Amino acid sequence: QLVESGGGSVQAGGSLRLSCAASGRSFSASVMGWFRQAPGKEREFVAAITWSGGFTYYANSVKGRFTISRDNVKNTVYLQMNSLKSEDTAVYYCAQNRMPTGVRAAIHEYDDWGQGTQVTVSS
Repeated sequence: QLVESGGGSVQAGGSLRLSCAASGRSFSASVMGWFRQAPGKEREFVAAITWSGGFTYYANSVKGRFTISRDNVKNTVYLQMNSLKSEDTAVYYCAQNRMPTGVRAAIHEYDDWGQGTQVTVSS
């Protein structure tokens, strides 16, 4: 089970940190990802991180502004979002790939999903 938190409303240029708490034994071996879905648009990849945290992968649209990290003791993955723009407004979802063959951006690679948390950026 994945539970996101930390969403909210912020002005453009501001920051938010999302958290995703995972339950179950597979967390430390999983690739964890963040995705988002804006109104009227398809769900898209944002960032992913390997089980060790040693490799991260970002969508071009967030590179340099967002940072994904994880704490395998707390079974939690984070998404630090800085320099937020109005186009970052979306529902953000945490996802888990329990048997990864690599760090992937494709939605179908992920097995488990959270319920989502709303991020609204006003200009």
